[in-house]
Amino acid sequence: MSALFRDGEERTLHAVPFMVLLLLALALTLQIIFHAQQATPQARAESLEPAPSANVLRTASFGESIVAAQFSVLYLQAFDNQPGISIPFRALDYNRVMSWLQIALQLDPQSGYPLMMASQLYGQVNDEPRQRMMCEFVHARFLEAPDLRWRWLAHCAIMAKHRLRDQPLALRYATDITQYAGTASGWARQMRIFILEDMGELGSAKVLLGGLLATGEVTDPSELHFLTERLKTLEERENSAGTTKIRQ
Repeated sequence: MSALFRDGEERTLHAVPFMVLLLLALALTLQIIFHAQQATPQARAESLEPAPSANVLRTASFGESIVAAQFSVLYLQAFDNQPGISIPFRALDYNRVMSWLQIALQLDPQSGYPLMMASQLYGQVNDEPRQRMMCEFVHARFLEAPDLRWRWLAHCAIMAKHRLRDQPLALRYATDITQYAGTASGWARQMRIFILEDMGELGSAKVLLGGLLATGEVTDPSELHFLTERLKTLEERENSAGTTKIRQ
């Protein structure tokens, strides 16, 4: 800029006192330094608020419970991806996470999405206490509606077996699926048999498998063939183990 305007009259830059120019330059420099030293805004995991009551969300959705449930899970799912910031799951307050998942299920009990998030999203964090929290949350919700929610508990049983290396926990989940979920698929009902086998409980696994075949509960020919062959394998392993003990 070669000139300045004042009171409608053009003045050259040279007419501005040197001290004024110096102060302007200093002010500009200080402003640049100030902004450069400001820390980038950080989202804090604790800023996830506890879920409001179902009535509050239902009222905000004009009485549409399913809409309120969808808002709850979408809000929770989007929370870790804020503008320019990604919050790791393990930094979240999992008690508050569960409060949002719980309220979503309360508003829409038929939806499996909150339990899918618990078992396959928040339950996959590389943190054993949080994994266990999510599994126990799924287990508690399973007991409220076993025929509707057994799939998510089955996933937790698999996670307990392979990721947590907790065979008794996996067996507890698998046993509850067999005991309470009458509509569970064959592979889920058979899960506890294979867990017992992995735990070295061949006799118990054989008894359960034999009982499953004897009740006529399994009708699919391919499934019957598979389970029959599995029973033969268990009997052979048990006989082999018994022979080894006698020789010793």
